[in-house]
Order: sequence, then C-alpha cells, then structure tokens
Amino acid sequence: MGYRNLQECVKDLEAGGKLLRINHEVDAELEAGAIQRRVYQADGPALLFTNVRGCRFPMLGNLFGTLERTRYIFRDTLKDMERLVAMKINPRAAIKDPFGFLGTLPAALHLLPKKVSSGPVMEMQTTIDQLPQLKSWPDDGGAFITLPQVYSESAAMPGLRHSNLGMYRVQLSGGKYRPNGEIGLHYQIHRGIGVHHAEALERRLPFRVNIFVGGAPSMTVAAVMPLPEGMPEISFAGLLGGHRLEMACRNGQLPIAAEADFCITGIVDPDRTLPEGPFGDHLGYYSLAHDFPVVRVERVYHRRDAIWPFTTVGRPPQEDTSFGAFIHEITGPLIPTVIPGVRAVHAVDAAGVHPLLLALGSERYVPYAGEREPQELLTIANAILGQGQLSLAKYLFIGAQEDNPALDIHDIPAFLRHVLERVDWSAISISRPAPPSILWIIREAASIPVPKW
Repeated sequence: MGYRNLQECVKDLEAGGKLLRINHEVDAELEAGAIQRRVYQADGPALLFTNVRGCRFPMLGNLFGTLERTRYIFRDTLKDMERLVAMKINPRAAIKDPFGFLGTLPAALHLLPKKVSSGPVMEMQTTIDQLPQLKSWPDDGGAFITLPQVYSESAAMPGLRHSNLGMYRVQLSGGKYRPNGEIGLHYQIHRGIGVHHAEALERRLPFRVNIFVGGAPSMTVAAVMPLPEGMPEISFAGLLGGHRLEMACRNGQLPIAAEADFCITGIVDPDRTLPEGPFGDHLGYYSLAHDFPVVRVERVYHRRDAIWPFTTVGRPPQEDTSFGAFIHEITGPLIPTVIPGVRAVHAVDAAGVHPLLLALGSERYVPYAGEREPQELLTIANAILGQGQLSLAKYLFIGAQEDNPALDIHDIPAFLRHVLERVDWSAISISRPAPPSILWIIREAASIPVPKW
C-alpha cells in the first residue's frame, strides 16, 4: 500500500537511510535551494529542514532527487501500473494471462476518489506570509511555490470527474501583489486549467482554485503527468498512490485533498492581471515578468504536522530530471496508442526538456516506391507538435525506424549522428548562418562535431 500522506513517506525514508534530517537553521531565501541543488548533484538523500529561519514549518527538499528513490516511493504500485498499461496497449494480454491480471482489479478501484466531510489539512489556518518564503535564485521576483498542485473544475460540468490538477507556478510575494491577500498564478495557454478559466469567464461565474502543497507523493507526480484530456489527475494519483484519494467536499466549496499538508483557497480575479516573475527557469535564465492571473486568497489551511515540499527549477539536470525519467517509464509505452505511427518520443533533458524532441516513426506511405522520401514522418511530426505539452517543443528531430530498427532515442549522440548522416545538405539553401540556438542544442545534446553551415 502506498503512502497516504507526506508524513508516512518521510518516516519511511528516514528509517531506510534515504532521508537526512537537518536541524541547523537554514534560510528559505537562497540557502535552502542552494543546499538542495548541491545534494541533488551528488545523488544525495532527501532533505528535511526542521529549523527554517523565521518560519515554523519544516521544508522537504530533494524528495524525488534520484530515479532510484522515486521508484522506491512508488514500489508498491509500479507492477499494477505496468499491467494496466499492458492491458491498454494489448487488451488480449489479460485474456492470455487472466490470473496475472486479477491483481489489477483492486488497483482500478483506486481510480475513484473518496468523498469525505473533512480531513487533517483543514484542522488549522494561517496566512501567506507565515508560509516558507522560498526564493531559489537572486533575481527571482519574490517567493514561489515550486511544487504546487492547482485544483480546478469545469464550470460547464462541475465535479471531480471533470477536474484538473496541474503544477502551475505560484508566486507568494513580491511585485504588486497585496500581501496576504493576493498571489500570482502562472499557467501556459494549452493547460487544462485554461479551459476551466475560459468556461468560468464565459458564464460570468467565479473561477475558484485550490492550491495544494504536499500530501501523498502521488499527488505531486499526478500534477505533472501528461494525461489524456478527460482523465482527472486525482484519479491517477489514487492509482499511483495505491489507495482512493480522499477529497473533503463541502457545499459551495471546491473539494480539498484531505491529506494535503497545505491548501490555499481563492478566486481568480476576473478583471485584472499583474506582472508575475522574474523566475529562474529551466534553461538557466530568468523568465521575465509578464502579466498573469491574480488569485484573491480566501483561506490558507494546514495540518498540524505540516511539511512544505520544494524543489529548485534551473538549468538541467535538476530534480525534475528524475520526474521526467520516471514519467517516461510509465507513459512511454502508451505513446504509439495516442499518435498512430509514432514508435517513441524523447524530450531531451539537457536542452531544458521542452525545447528539443527526438522521435522515431514509421515511413509506410508509398511502399511500392523504389526510394522512400519522408512523407508519413511529416504527418507524424505535425501530430507530435500538436499534442499537449509536446506542443512546447522548439525543435523536433524525427527518423524512420525502418532505417535502423535498433536505434535508441535515448542514445542522443547516436540518434543525432543517424539523422545528420541522412540530411541532404545540397537541398538546403541558407542565405545566413544558422541560429546559434540550433548549433548549441546539437553540441550540448550530442557532443559530436557540428557541420559548418
């Protein structure tokens, strides 16, 4: 059975020597993030800072700092996940091995959230300025929540079934936000929360959001999972966590994850935005201040033994590298079922995950032709670039699996060498030098000589 809350997880990791408790005073401004980054680089343990300067809440860093530890956290449910994925890819697999798949039936029940009247998270209340004021980089515009779980529901079809749980950046202080009354909410246009926001504005209804911090580790992973539209992340969190997720439901309020450590409730201001940022981002530079929605804070709940989990965003590799690797292990086999013709897709972490994609596809168009040209690959490439978070990609390199069935997209030097050897340079007309970003990506990702353009 998986962890129901963060406290169970911390206790288990500490007992197994996978977590280090730090009792020396540590400042949430710059110091905690700097320590976390160094320990991550050393493949070190999870870190529990019990003495945060000026704050009564302990902070937990580097929880998912290694792929091995991430697998360990979800060790009780990974086998069920693999079986369910196998059933999705090939339903006949369950027929061939019915006894092997019987164990997935109880696991499937965990997809259903459990409604409760209250929970530990609602025992106490505080204010925004009493929360850990994490600042990771010197020029960050204020304190941020770096592992938020933002919950929203459809105004057209309210309820858990049509909810969204996403990891959208939240700024707690700085800028022009009214202290303790307003916080910033940064989300990208293609996210599920954007659909909910638009529905509320169209119907002139208050757009409520609940921002969870902590809780079952499966909630954090679910918030970043690229799930198909229509599958609520809280259901996936129950599946990965090995238990039905308890949601405290009260009339007139959004459901609250009962075992979360913190919950900020509020309404997105329909009439204005404010500059959010700057923020030290994935590519090693600051995303500058831009106008984003403002949340009018109503309440800040927390449990008595609340722990504040955090991570650092910055030039890779960072802790989200382990996130990406773990998510790929779970979802990678499903990609061909989502986009026909795709064999594999890899978001290159060294390039900041989103900017560079490598892919393998089939080239089956015009099978009678003597020499094949990229045709189906062009169709597949457009489908990839129109798919959810993959649409954030700046560059996509795609090859035909038929050219080299043994090619592994995770062997980046071999993949780029395979692609570059097949480029018809004579067909490319360039009137000016290639953008430096292209050359940088190839050098960084492959460490092989780059042709002089």
